[in-house]
Amino acid sequence: MNISIVIPLLNEAESLPELTEWIAAVMNREGYSYEIWFIDDGSTDESWSIIENLRKTYPTVKGICFQRNYGKSAALQIGFERAIGDIVFTMDADLQDSPDEIPGMYRRMMEEHLDLLSGWKKKRYDPLTKTLPTKLFNAATRAISGVKNLHDFNCGLKAYRLEVVRSIEVYGEMHRYIPVIARWAGFGRIEEQVVQHRPRKYGHTKFGLDRFVNGFLDLLSIYFMSKFSRRPMHFFGTMGSLAFGLGAGSTAWVIGRKLLLIAKGLPHRDVTEQPLFYLSLTLALLGALLFCTGFLAELVSRSGQDRNRYLLKEVLD
Repeated sequence: MNISIVIPLLNEAESLPELTEWIAAVMNREGYSYEIWFIDDGSTDESWSIIENLRKTYPTVKGICFQRNYGKSAALQIGFERAIGDIVFTMDADLQDSPDEIPGMYRRMMEEHLDLLSGWKKKRYDPLTKTLPTKLFNAATRAISGVKNLHDFNCGLKAYRLEVVRSIEVYGEMHRYIPVIARWAGFGRIEEQVVQHRPRKYGHTKFGLDRFVNGFLDLLSIYFMSKFSRRPMHFFGTMGSLAFGLGAGSTAWVIGRKLLLIAKGLPHRDVTEQPLFYLSLTLALLGALLFCTGFLAELVSRSGQDRNRYLLKEVLD
């Protein structure tokens, strides 16, 4: 099969028939074999009923309905697990992503042998209250992740090789960082393509400004897991050594200074009367706690079932 299209949705009943008809027209015109996976993330409107009816008209339509709302990452993950197309596309169900972009992105994926091709909505129809935080969010992601060539990490329209979606795991709210996760999993052929951003035709957006705060915290989580998930002691041990060293050094300075004043017969205060002494003890204690955390994290890491799980590109026996 050439193409799988995974479409997560929440209360998008109005747009589903038009979107399905549009995708089918594009796919039939290009002669692609394809499937459409609608992942209903706990909709409370008629979305699932419409998907069931669409299935009767379009045999390529497949669907999964969650019992409740689990989030976009969960919807994408279960769609990735069931997709079988050589190239897997994701797109939003609100008609802001154009199916007419799929043929061009598919050809580029095949001709350039890309792992991932991300859409870039260079010209957006969103208000400034959304576009400005998005630009700041994308800039921070580029700086922390090292993926410098993407301008729009959160664009819903993306294309992946099947091997990529089968090799990564998306959970929580990590769908914003799939290019980052893919790159850290060893898939480095990641490019970007300018795509059309269409104004929302039906309904209203399901995301608020809190997604930027949550998104930044998720980025820090991904960065930590990618760098230190198999060697947590390197992180906690370094931080613990730094804190313990500062605490021990400042304690020695406080005590040494008092002994020097005593030797010279100068006035001095008791060590326990100096705030720096208690700060030093706090740092030393924090360092010891970080060391203990590192040891415990190492035990958990070494006992995990995936401690020796590695992604293999080729094997010659």
